[in-house]
Amino acid sequence: MDRRSFIYYGGLSSIAGCSRNEQSSNTSLDNRTYNWRMATSWPPNFPGHGVSANRLANNIEELTGGRIKIEIFSAGELVPAFEVLDAVSRDTVHLAHSAPVYWRGKIPASLIYGGIPFGMTSDIFNSWLFHSDGLELWRKAYSSMDIIPFPAGNTGQQMGGWFNREINSLEDLSGLKMRIPGLGGEVMQKAGILPVNLPASEIFTALQTGAIDATEWVGPYNDMALGLQQVARYYYYPGWQEPSGQLELIVSRNAFNSLPPDLQKIIEIACFSENSYLLAEFNMRNQQALNTLKTEHKVDIRRFPNDVLEELKKHTNEILDELSNNDPLFKEIYESYNKFLGDISPWLEIIKS
Repeated sequence: MDRRSFIYYGGLSSIAGCSRNEQSSNTSLDNRTYNWRMATSWPPNFPGHGVSANRLANNIEELTGGRIKIEIFSAGELVPAFEVLDAVSRDTVHLAHSAPVYWRGKIPASLIYGGIPFGMTSDIFNSWLFHSDGLELWRKAYSSMDIIPFPAGNTGQQMGGWFNREINSLEDLSGLKMRIPGLGGEVMQKAGILPVNLPASEIFTALQTGAIDATEWVGPYNDMALGLQQVARYYYYPGWQEPSGQLELIVSRNAFNSLPPDLQKIIEIACFSENSYLLAEFNMRNQQALNTLKTEHKVDIRRFPNDVLEELKKHTNEILDELSNNDPLFKEIYESYNKFLGDISPWLEIIKS
């Protein structure tokens, strides 16, 4: 175990030790064992996302002294990747590890938490969640499905995607079929792209066979793990479509409410820890993977032209206005998001200068 992992796990072990000591000194605590099932939207042990889900489940079990035991089911083992939200809502599983970017059809306001194009980066997004009303509003958005969301990882700002065609103008996007979910997909549709949503396990084959012409996934670390450098020539940045790649632990309200308060608190603390840890990991691994893509795989890394980005930003604003006009809850959350971003902008300008 390396030094950083020792510090991380050592700290959690200390908390777990305190938890067990408190249990032994207070016999009034509920010492039942809760056997829970977790579905995920990721392939088994997938770098970053899948490993994060495993680590979170293990930490919850350790911190609770084994009072919560979690059996993990990867995408497709129990339910398909994009059906985990319904599975939690129906109490088919107790919890799931996924991403809010996937729930446009069920919870339109979830798109804000999946990442607003050209919006907050991960650090500022976390400030809105934990030091304003972002988290409270997130839980309000999911309440209709009897689900409690917890921030449980962030992949940071993403790359713009993989293409087999040079993008020199907006016209070069027209007619392409691209895997891109969330608000980014809706923006690309306005730009003439046909957006499709595919789980991680299907992206490589779809691009290799020509079922899609382009894709975005996450960033260098995860993209290289999928082997996308083998089936696409150009790798574009910036990741305008998802400046904050938020992941989530979604928990059945019934299951969560069945827990005693100390176990509820442990789930919250474990998610908070994983949310910070994963972002730090991605920042480190992305720079390593980017260097490998450049030096070993000779990937052609390019920046989107400014006029393309300007048009995409224009489309973004149009879509956000449309969603706000059609959905009162989306409007409420987006107004909170915008207010916070406006309030913090003077500070951001100072620290960027």
